[in-house]
Amino acid sequence: MIPLEEARARVLAGCRRLPPVTVPVAEALGLVLAETIVAGEAIPPFPNTAMDGFAVRSADTADAPRRLDIVGTLAAGAAPDIEVGAGQAVRIMTGAPMPPGADAVIMVELTRASDDGSTVEVQATVPAGNHVRAAGEDVTPGQLVFETGVELGPGHLGVLCSLGATDVTVVPRPRVGVMSTGDELVEGAAPLRPGQIRDSNRRTLLSLVERAGATPVDIGLIRDDEDTIRSAIDTAVETCDALITSGGVSMGDFDYVKKVLSATGDMAWMQVAIRPAKPLAFGLVADTPVFGLPGNPVSSMVSFELFARPGLRQMMGHADVVRPPVVGIADADLIRRPDGKTHFARVVVTYRDGAFHFSSAGGQGSHQLFAMATADALAVLPDGDGVKTGETAELVLVD
Repeated sequence: MIPLEEARARVLAGCRRLPPVTVPVAEALGLVLAETIVAGEAIPPFPNTAMDGFAVRSADTADAPRRLDIVGTLAAGAAPDIEVGAGQAVRIMTGAPMPPGADAVIMVELTRASDDGSTVEVQATVPAGNHVRAAGEDVTPGQLVFETGVELGPGHLGVLCSLGATDVTVVPRPRVGVMSTGDELVEGAAPLRPGQIRDSNRRTLLSLVERAGATPVDIGLIRDDEDTIRSAIDTAVETCDALITSGGVSMGDFDYVKKVLSATGDMAWMQVAIRPAKPLAFGLVADTPVFGLPGNPVSSMVSFELFARPGLRQMMGHADVVRPPVVGIADADLIRRPDGKTHFARVVVTYRDGAFHFSSAGGQGSHQLFAMATADALAVLPDGDGVKTGETAELVLVD
Protein backbone atom coordinates (compact mmCIF):
# COMPACT_ATOMS: atom_id res chain seq x y z
CA MET A 1 0.00 0.00 0.00
CA ILE A 2 1.06 3.60 -0.57
CA PRO A 3 0.22 6.67 1.52
CA LEU A 4 -2.70 8.90 0.58
CA GLU A 5 -0.38 11.85 -0.04
CA GLU A 6 1.76 9.86 -2.48
CA ALA A 7 -1.25 8.68 -4.45
CA ARG A 8 -2.69 12.19 -4.60
CA ALA A 9 0.67 13.59 -5.72
CA ARG A 10 0.66 11.16 -8.65
CA VAL A 11 -2.81 12.32 -9.61
CA LEU A 12 -1.97 16.00 -9.39
CA ALA A 13 1.20 15.51 -11.42
CA GLY A 14 -0.96 14.30 -14.30
CA CYS A 15 -3.65 16.98 -14.11
CA ARG A 16 -2.38 20.05 -15.90
CA ARG A 17 -4.17 23.36 -15.87
CA LEU A 18 -6.26 23.81 -19.01
CA PRO A 19 -5.27 26.55 -21.50
CA PRO A 20 -7.06 29.88 -20.88
CA VAL A 21 -10.10 30.89 -22.90
CA THR A 22 -12.09 34.10 -23.22
CA VAL A 23 -15.74 33.89 -22.22
CA PRO A 24 -18.57 36.39 -21.66
CA VAL A 25 -18.64 37.75 -18.13
CA ALA A 26 -22.10 36.21 -17.76
CA GLU A 27 -20.56 32.72 -18.13
CA ALA A 28 -17.57 33.22 -15.82
CA LEU A 29 -19.11 32.53 -12.40
CA GLY A 30 -16.93 30.10 -10.45
CA LEU A 31 -14.11 30.12 -13.00
CA VAL A 32 -10.52 31.08 -12.20
CA LEU A 33 -9.19 34.32 -13.66
CA ALA A 34 -6.33 33.85 -16.13
CA GLU A 35 -5.49 37.54 -16.57
CA THR A 36 -4.94 40.55 -14.35
CA ILE A 37 -7.70 43.14 -14.30
CA VAL A 38 -6.64 46.78 -14.19
CA ALA A 39 -9.30 49.46 -13.91
CA GLY A 40 -9.58 51.72 -16.91
CA GLU A 41 -12.04 54.05 -15.20
CA ALA A 42 -13.29 55.09 -11.79
CA ILE A 43 -16.01 53.43 -9.74
CA PRO A 44 -18.20 55.33 -9.16
CA PRO A 45 -17.50 57.40 -12.27
CA PHE A 46 -18.87 60.64 -10.75
CA PRO A 47 -19.77 62.00 -7.30
CA ASN A 48 -23.28 60.86 -6.39
CA THR A 49 -25.59 60.69 -3.43
CA ALA A 50 -25.91 57.70 -1.12
CA MET A 51 -29.32 58.85 0.17
CA ASP A 52 -32.63 60.28 -0.90
CA GLY A 53 -32.70 63.84 0.37
CA PHE A 54 -31.55 67.32 -0.62
CA ALA A 55 -28.23 68.38 -2.12
CA VAL A 56 -27.08 71.52 -0.29
CA ARG A 57 -24.12 73.67 0.53
CA SER A 58 -22.97 72.43 3.93
CA ALA A 59 -22.35 76.04 5.03
CA ASP A 60 -26.08 76.71 4.64
CA THR A 61 -26.83 74.13 7.34
CA ALA A 62 -24.49 75.59 9.95
CA ASP A 63 -27.32 77.51 11.61
CA ALA A 64 -29.96 74.80 11.23
CA PRO A 65 -32.84 74.71 11.39
CA ARG A 66 -32.97 76.85 8.27
CA ARG A 67 -35.30 77.11 5.28
CA LEU A 68 -33.80 76.82 1.79
CA ASP A 69 -35.30 77.37 -1.66
CA ILE A 70 -35.85 74.20 -3.73
CA VAL A 71 -34.56 74.90 -7.25
CA GLY A 72 -35.02 71.51 -8.90
CA THR A 73 -34.99 67.72 -8.68
CA LEU A 74 -32.35 65.21 -9.74
CA ALA A 75 -33.12 61.52 -10.23
CA ALA A 76 -30.62 58.72 -10.83
CA GLY A 77 -29.54 58.84 -14.46
CA ALA A 78 -30.25 62.56 -14.87
CA ALA A 79 -27.58 65.02 -15.95
CA PRO A 80 -26.46 67.36 -13.12
CA ASP A 81 -27.48 70.55 -14.93
CA ILE A 82 -28.93 72.40 -11.93
CA GLU A 83 -26.51 74.54 -9.93
CA VAL A 84 -27.03 74.98 -6.21
CA GLY A 85 -26.43 78.51 -5.04
CA ALA A 86 -26.31 79.99 -1.56
CA GLY A 87 -29.58 79.39 0.30
CA GLN A 88 -30.72 76.81 -2.23
CA ALA A 89 -31.32 73.05 -2.31
CA VAL A 90 -32.01 70.39 -4.95
CA ARG A 91 -34.22 67.41 -4.24
CA ILE A 92 -32.05 64.36 -5.05
CA MET A 93 -32.57 60.61 -5.30
CA THR A 94 -30.10 57.86 -4.36
CA GLY A 95 -27.45 57.39 -7.06
CA ALA A 96 -28.09 60.73 -8.75
CA PRO A 97 -25.02 62.85 -9.60
CA MET A 98 -24.19 65.70 -7.27
CA PRO A 99 -25.20 69.04 -8.80
CA PRO A 100 -22.62 71.84 -9.16
CA GLY A 101 -22.32 74.01 -6.08
CA ALA A 102 -23.55 71.37 -3.61
CA ASP A 103 -21.05 69.61 -1.33
CA ALA A 104 -23.36 67.62 0.95
CA VAL A 105 -26.65 65.74 1.12
CA ILE A 106 -29.05 65.92 4.02
CA MET A 107 -31.31 62.89 4.14
CA VAL A 108 -34.99 63.44 3.68
CA GLU A 109 -35.79 62.31 7.23
CA LEU A 110 -34.00 65.45 8.56
CA THR A 111 -35.98 67.85 6.38
CA ARG A 112 -39.48 69.20 6.06
CA ALA A 113 -40.67 70.49 2.69
CA SER A 114 -43.32 73.20 2.41
CA ASP A 115 -46.78 72.21 1.22
CA ASP A 116 -46.23 73.83 -2.18
CA GLY A 117 -42.78 72.23 -2.56
CA SER A 118 -40.99 75.51 -3.05
CA THR A 119 -38.88 75.45 0.11
CA VAL A 120 -37.42 72.94 2.56
CA GLU A 121 -36.47 73.27 6.18
CA VAL A 122 -33.16 71.53 6.98
CA GLN A 123 -33.27 70.46 10.60
CA ALA A 124 -29.65 69.42 11.21
CA THR A 125 -26.14 70.62 10.51
CA VAL A 126 -24.23 68.41 8.07
CA PRO A 127 -20.53 68.50 7.11
CA ALA A 128 -19.11 68.72 3.60
CA GLY A 129 -19.21 65.29 1.95
CA ASN A 130 -22.16 64.10 4.00
CA HIS A 131 -23.78 61.13 2.20
CA VAL A 132 -21.74 61.87 -0.92
CA ARG A 133 -19.97 59.05 -2.77
CA ALA A 134 -16.82 60.47 -4.29
CA ALA A 135 -15.73 59.57 -7.82
CA GLY A 136 -13.26 56.67 -7.60
CA GLU A 137 -14.12 56.00 -3.96
CA ASP A 138 -14.38 52.26 -4.71
CA VAL A 139 -11.93 51.84 -7.61
CA THR A 140 -9.54 54.32 -9.19
CA PRO A 141 -8.25 54.31 -12.80
CA GLY A 142 -5.07 52.26 -13.13
CA GLN A 143 -5.77 50.26 -9.96
CA LEU A 144 -4.98 46.54 -9.99
CA VAL A 145 -8.42 45.14 -9.28
CA PHE A 146 -8.04 41.34 -9.53
CA GLU A 147 -4.98 39.17 -9.98
CA THR A 148 -4.60 35.95 -11.93
CA GLY A 149 -5.85 32.96 -9.94
CA VAL A 150 -8.89 34.61 -8.36
CA GLU A 151 -12.03 32.48 -8.40
CA LEU A 152 -14.73 34.72 -9.81
CA GLY A 153 -17.75 35.10 -7.55
CA PRO A 154 -20.87 37.24 -7.95
CA GLY A 155 -19.14 40.35 -6.55
CA HIS A 156 -16.18 39.97 -8.92
CA LEU A 157 -18.52 39.79 -11.89
CA GLY A 158 -20.33 42.89 -10.65
CA VAL A 159 -17.05 44.83 -10.52
CA LEU A 160 -16.17 43.67 -14.04
CA CYS A 161 -19.53 44.91 -15.30
CA SER A 162 -19.02 48.21 -13.45
CA LEU A 163 -15.77 48.60 -15.38
CA GLY A 164 -17.51 47.95 -18.68
CA ALA A 165 -15.99 44.50 -19.24
CA THR A 166 -18.03 42.18 -21.45
CA ASP A 167 -15.51 39.32 -21.73
CA VAL A 168 -12.88 37.90 -19.41
CA THR A 169 -10.01 35.42 -19.80
CA VAL A 170 -10.36 32.42 -17.52
CA VAL A 171 -9.37 28.80 -17.07
CA PRO A 172 -12.29 26.83 -18.55
CA ARG A 173 -14.33 24.11 -16.94
CA PRO A 174 -13.03 20.70 -18.00
CA ARG A 175 -15.42 18.39 -19.79
CA VAL A 176 -15.36 15.23 -17.71
CA GLY A 177 -16.69 12.00 -19.13
CA VAL A 178 -18.23 9.45 -16.76
CA MET A 179 -18.89 5.86 -17.79
CA SER A 180 -20.17 2.68 -16.17
CA THR A 181 -19.47 -0.82 -17.45
CA GLY A 182 -20.86 -4.20 -16.55
CA ASP A 183 -23.49 -6.63 -17.80
CA GLU A 184 -24.87 -6.78 -14.26
CA LEU A 185 -25.82 -3.09 -14.35
CA VAL A 186 -29.23 -1.89 -15.49
CA GLU A 187 -31.09 1.41 -15.53
CA GLY A 188 -34.69 2.32 -14.85
CA ALA A 189 -37.50 0.90 -12.77
CA ALA A 190 -37.94 -2.51 -14.39
CA PRO A 191 -37.82 -5.43 -11.95
CA LEU A 192 -34.32 -6.76 -11.41
CA ARG A 193 -33.48 -10.19 -12.71
CA PRO A 194 -31.19 -12.47 -10.68
CA GLY A 195 -27.68 -11.02 -10.47
CA GLN A 196 -28.65 -7.54 -11.69
CA ILE A 197 -28.16 -4.26 -9.83
CA ARG A 198 -29.12 -0.74 -10.82
CA ASP A 199 -26.36 1.62 -11.89
CA SER A 200 -26.02 4.33 -9.23
CA ASN A 201 -22.36 5.24 -9.57
CA ARG A 202 -22.69 7.00 -12.92
CA ARG A 203 -25.37 9.42 -11.73
CA THR A 204 -23.51 9.99 -8.46
CA LEU A 205 -20.22 10.73 -10.21
CA LEU A 206 -21.81 12.96 -12.84
CA SER A 207 -23.35 14.96 -10.00
CA LEU A 208 -20.05 15.15 -8.13
CA VAL A 209 -18.32 16.39 -11.28
CA GLU A 210 -20.91 19.14 -11.66
CA ARG A 211 -20.69 20.04 -7.96
CA ALA A 212 -16.90 20.36 -8.34
CA GLY A 213 -17.41 23.03 -11.00
CA ALA A 214 -16.61 20.93 -14.07
CA THR A 215 -18.89 19.99 -16.95
CA PRO A 216 -20.16 16.39 -16.73
CA VAL A 217 -20.47 14.33 -19.90
CA ASP A 218 -22.45 11.10 -19.70
CA ILE A 219 -20.57 8.46 -21.68
CA GLY A 220 -23.24 5.95 -20.77
CA LEU A 221 -23.64 2.44 -19.49
CA ILE A 222 -21.32 0.25 -21.56
CA ARG A 223 -21.71 -3.50 -21.97
CA ASP A 224 -18.91 -5.92 -21.08
CA ASP A 225 -17.46 -6.12 -24.54
CA GLU A 226 -13.82 -5.26 -25.22
CA ASP A 227 -14.37 -3.52 -28.57
CA THR A 228 -17.33 -1.54 -27.25
CA ILE A 229 -15.40 -0.43 -24.19
CA ARG A 230 -12.36 0.52 -26.28
CA SER A 231 -14.56 2.58 -28.60
CA ALA A 232 -16.23 4.35 -25.66
CA ILE A 233 -12.88 5.17 -24.04
CA ASP A 234 -11.42 6.39 -27.35
CA THR A 235 -14.43 8.65 -27.89
CA ALA A 236 -14.25 9.96 -24.32
CA VAL A 237 -10.55 10.88 -24.41
CA GLU A 238 -11.01 12.58 -27.80
CA THR A 239 -14.01 14.69 -26.73
CA CYS A 240 -13.40 15.22 -23.03
CA ASP A 241 -10.66 16.74 -20.89
CA ALA A 242 -10.80 13.90 -18.35
CA LEU A 243 -12.51 10.53 -17.92
CA ILE A 244 -13.86 8.78 -14.82
CA THR A 245 -14.69 5.10 -14.63
CA SER A 246 -15.77 3.04 -11.64
CA GLY A 247 -15.02 -0.56 -10.84
CA GLY A 248 -12.40 -3.02 -12.02
CA VAL A 249 -9.41 -1.37 -10.34
CA SER A 250 -8.56 -3.88 -7.60
CA MET A 251 -5.34 -5.86 -7.85
CA GLY A 252 -7.21 -9.07 -8.54
CA ASP A 253 -9.60 -7.57 -11.07
CA PHE A 254 -9.21 -8.23 -14.75
CA ASP A 255 -12.09 -6.82 -16.67
CA TYR A 256 -12.19 -5.23 -20.10
CA VAL A 257 -11.83 -1.67 -18.79
CA LYS A 258 -8.60 -2.58 -17.06
CA LYS A 259 -7.37 -4.45 -20.13
CA VAL A 260 -8.11 -1.56 -22.49
CA LEU A 261 -6.66 1.12 -20.22
CA SER A 262 -3.52 -0.92 -19.60
CA ALA A 263 -3.03 -1.34 -23.34
CA THR A 264 -3.79 2.24 -24.41
CA GLY A 265 -2.60 4.41 -21.52
CA ASP A 266 0.15 4.97 -19.02
CA MET A 267 -1.81 3.80 -16.00
CA ALA A 268 -0.81 3.27 -12.37
CA TRP A 269 -2.86 0.67 -10.48
CA MET A 270 -2.53 1.64 -6.83
CA GLN A 271 -3.51 0.31 -3.44
CA VAL A 272 -3.80 3.31 -1.13
CA ALA A 273 -3.58 3.00 2.66
CA ILE A 274 -7.12 4.29 3.23
CA ARG A 275 -10.56 2.83 3.92
CA PRO A 276 -12.81 2.94 2.04
CA ALA A 277 -11.43 3.48 -1.49
CA LYS A 278 -8.18 1.54 -1.22
CA PRO A 279 -7.94 0.65 -4.96
CA LEU A 280 -7.25 3.53 -7.35
CA ALA A 281 -6.16 3.71 -10.96
CA PHE A 282 -4.86 6.86 -12.55
CA GLY A 283 -2.98 7.69 -15.70
CA LEU A 284 -3.02 9.38 -19.07
CA VAL A 285 -4.60 8.09 -22.25
CA ALA A 286 -3.61 10.30 -25.16
CA ASP A 287 -2.67 12.99 -22.61
CA THR A 288 -6.16 12.86 -21.11
CA PRO A 289 -6.31 12.14 -17.35
CA VAL A 290 -8.24 8.98 -16.57
CA PHE A 291 -9.47 8.23 -13.04
CA GLY A 292 -10.31 4.63 -12.31
CA LEU A 293 -12.35 4.66 -9.11
CA PRO A 294 -13.53 1.67 -7.07
CA GLY A 295 -16.89 0.11 -7.87
CA ASN A 296 -18.47 0.11 -4.41
CA PRO A 297 -20.65 3.25 -4.29
CA VAL A 298 -19.25 4.73 -1.07
CA SER A 299 -15.68 3.94 -2.11
CA SER A 300 -16.35 5.63 -5.43
CA MET A 301 -17.58 8.81 -3.72
CA VAL A 302 -14.74 8.92 -1.19
CA SER A 303 -12.18 8.27 -3.93
CA PHE A 304 -13.67 11.11 -5.97
CA GLU A 305 -13.35 13.46 -2.99
CA LEU A 306 -9.76 12.50 -2.21
CA PHE A 307 -8.36 12.21 -5.73
CA ALA A 308 -10.60 13.18 -8.65
CA ARG A 309 -11.94 16.41 -7.21
CA PRO A 310 -8.43 17.78 -6.42
CA GLY A 311 -7.24 16.78 -9.89
CA LEU A 312 -10.17 18.45 -11.63
CA ARG A 313 -9.83 21.60 -9.54
CA GLN A 314 -6.17 21.79 -10.45
CA MET A 315 -7.14 21.54 -14.12
CA MET A 316 -9.48 24.48 -13.49
CA GLY A 317 -6.64 26.59 -12.09
CA HIS A 318 -7.59 26.58 -8.41
CA ALA A 319 -4.68 27.08 -6.01
CA ASP A 320 -6.29 25.22 -3.09
CA VAL A 321 -7.42 21.91 -4.52
CA VAL A 322 -7.93 19.96 -1.29
CA ARG A 323 -10.58 20.99 1.21
CA PRO A 324 -8.97 22.25 4.43
CA PRO A 325 -9.94 20.06 7.39
CA VAL A 326 -11.63 21.39 10.49
CA VAL A 327 -11.50 19.95 13.99
CA GLY A 328 -14.65 18.40 15.44
CA ILE A 329 -15.68 16.87 18.76
CA ALA A 330 -17.14 13.37 18.80
CA ASP A 331 -20.64 13.20 20.29
CA ALA A 332 -20.41 9.40 20.45
CA ASP A 333 -17.75 6.74 20.16
CA LEU A 334 -16.55 6.07 16.62
CA ILE A 335 -14.59 2.86 16.88
CA ARG A 336 -12.31 1.22 14.33
CA ARG A 337 -9.62 -1.49 14.36
CA PRO A 338 -5.91 -0.96 13.61
CA ASP A 339 -5.17 -2.10 10.05
CA GLY A 340 -2.43 0.19 8.75
CA LYS A 341 -4.93 2.47 7.00
CA THR A 342 -6.47 5.89 7.56
CA HIS A 343 -10.25 5.54 7.78
CA PHE A 344 -12.70 8.11 6.45
CA ALA A 345 -15.88 7.64 8.47
CA ARG A 346 -19.13 9.10 7.21
CA VAL A 347 -20.49 11.46 9.84
CA VAL A 348 -23.17 14.06 10.48
CA VAL A 349 -21.90 17.42 11.73
CA THR A 350 -23.55 20.10 13.84
CA TYR A 351 -22.10 23.41 14.97
CA ARG A 352 -22.89 24.49 18.50
CA ASP A 353 -21.22 26.29 21.36
CA GLY A 354 -18.51 27.55 19.00
CA ALA A 355 -17.36 24.11 17.82
CA PHE A 356 -18.10 21.39 15.27
CA HIS A 357 -19.58 18.20 16.69
CA PHE A 358 -19.96 14.93 14.82
CA SER A 359 -21.52 11.50 15.08
CA SER A 360 -21.83 8.51 12.78
CA ALA A 361 -24.14 8.88 9.79
CA GLY A 362 -25.00 5.18 9.95
CA GLY A 363 -23.60 2.03 8.38
CA GLN A 364 -19.94 2.37 7.47
CA GLY A 365 -19.77 -0.37 4.84
CA SER A 366 -18.44 0.65 1.42
CA HIS A 367 -21.74 -0.51 -0.12
CA GLN A 368 -23.98 1.52 2.22
CA LEU A 369 -24.73 4.52 0.05
CA PHE A 370 -27.65 5.76 2.16
CA ALA A 371 -25.36 6.66 5.08
CA MET A 372 -23.02 8.44 2.68
CA ALA A 373 -25.97 10.39 1.26
CA THR A 374 -26.96 11.63 4.71
CA ALA A 375 -23.39 12.47 5.78
CA ASP A 376 -22.03 15.98 5.47
CA ALA A 377 -18.42 15.22 6.44
CA LEU A 378 -15.74 12.57 6.51
CA ALA A 379 -14.08 12.05 9.89
CA VAL A 380 -10.39 11.31 9.42
CA LEU A 381 -9.45 8.46 11.75
CA PRO A 382 -5.72 7.62 11.78
CA ASP A 383 -4.66 4.02 12.23
CA GLY A 384 -5.68 2.96 15.73
CA ASP A 385 -8.84 2.45 17.75
CA GLY A 386 -10.85 5.46 16.57
CA VAL A 387 -12.23 8.25 18.76
CA LYS A 388 -14.31 8.20 21.91
CA THR A 389 -16.97 10.60 23.04
CA GLY A 390 -15.49 14.05 23.72
CA GLU A 391 -12.31 13.40 21.74
CA THR A 392 -11.45 15.36 18.62
CA ALA A 393 -10.79 14.39 15.01
CA GLU A 394 -10.19 16.18 11.72
CA LEU A 395 -13.27 16.56 9.53
CA VAL A 396 -13.47 17.02 5.79
CA LEU A 397 -16.70 18.91 5.21
CA VAL A 398 -18.29 17.78 1.96
CA ASP A 399 -21.00 19.36 -0.16
